[in-house]
Amino acid sequence: MARQPLQLALGIRTWGGRRRGAGRKPTGYRRSPPHRRRATHDPRCPAHVTLRARRGLPSLREDAIFSAVRRAFAAASHNGFRLLQYSVQSDHLHLLVEADEPTRLSRGVQGLAIRVARAINRVLCRHGHVWGGRFHAHTLHTPREVRNALVYVLNNCRKHLRALVGMDPRSSAAWFDGWETTTAVPAQDAAVVAARTWLARIGWRRQGLLKIDEAPGGRRRSRVPATRR
Repeated sequence: MARQPLQLALGIRTWGGRRRGAGRKPTGYRRSPPHRRRATHDPRCPAHVTLRARRGLPSLREDAIFSAVRRAFAAASHNGFRLLQYSVQSDHLHLLVEADEPTRLSRGVQGLAIRVARAINRVLCRHGHVWGGRFHAHTLHTPREVRNALVYVLNNCRKHLRALVGMDPRSSAAWFDGWETTTAVPAQDAAVVAARTWLARIGWRRQGLLKIDEAPGGRRRSRVPATRR
């Protein structure tokens, strides 16, 4: 009787699969928003937008850089897209914006980001990317959300500079007309435009005007009277 041949098992080395310690290692920096399709924007609602700069750039609050950024802001509102409020932090921007059409929000923010990036590169005499990834946008559906976003944008510096007294000079706070305390408006033209949505014009005020020393999260830092900068 013929003997059948034996089937030998071959240990073939393969790549891929789940392995301990595999994958990209954490960098310690915030991740860019994932590349998913954005939700359709509701033109009746304003949006809170965040743009983060790449590592290695100087502070965006430096005089020359901030002046260039502010000039770019002044030219950003057009074609159904409006910049309502802003604050410039050392490595990121907070913006409150409106858009008249569902697709106008992304296009408007992308145009603003390009305009600001070019302005920063001109000041620094450099080329290349300025932003560390995609922008983050959160649509504000209720008066309370809009009020919280206004505090977060205009008083965001209180998260980073605990000793700040008065308004942040690197924001549009000086031109904002929703403070609980009456303030004088600077002679310099504002780089922002008036809101048109009901939520950003009227609705949020039903939740109470903003306090100059109000920090994001509902905290108040101090009771020192506000001073102009």
